[in-house]
Amino acid sequence: MGTEATYFQVISLWVARTAILVFVASLLGWLGISVLDVLTPGIRQRQRVGEHPVSVGLYVGGFMIMIGLVIHGVVTGPVLVGSGLLRSVVDPVRLGLIAIGFVVSLFLGIVILHMVDKLTPRIRFSSVDEDPLAVGVYVFGYLVFFGLILHGALTMPL
Repeated sequence: MGTEATYFQVISLWVARTAILVFVASLLGWLGISVLDVLTPGIRQRQRVGEHPVSVGLYVGGFMIMIGLVIHGVVTGPVLVGSGLLRSVVDPVRLGLIAIGFVVSLFLGIVILHMVDKLTPRIRFSSVDEDPLAVGVYVFGYLVFFGLILHGALTMPL
């Protein structure tokens, strides 16, 4: 947009960019929990979280932290100036980093979870599914983990 952009244009660009990326992150967060259900068949996240108000609160809290990390990443991350309005709002390279971050977070999260589960045989990770509060804490941790991954993708210099 260059130096001749008005204050209103800059604010409008910021609001549009933030809204779009928060929407994308929200969809990816929901998709991530759905994928976790498939990749960890012993833990039924989406079903169990809704069984107790505290686990719902943990889910909502984790989701809000994830969105806060995304908003912080959008606000503090680099913006393509002078590259056209659409590319300033939705940078394809940044969206690619977000997509890669999503896949990597799921892959690494599941691999590390299974590895630590095997290395600690006296701690049965699948027992998380026995209590909706435990599932709520587990999903809370995943959402914060994913929010940190997204924050990194949004603030990473290219």
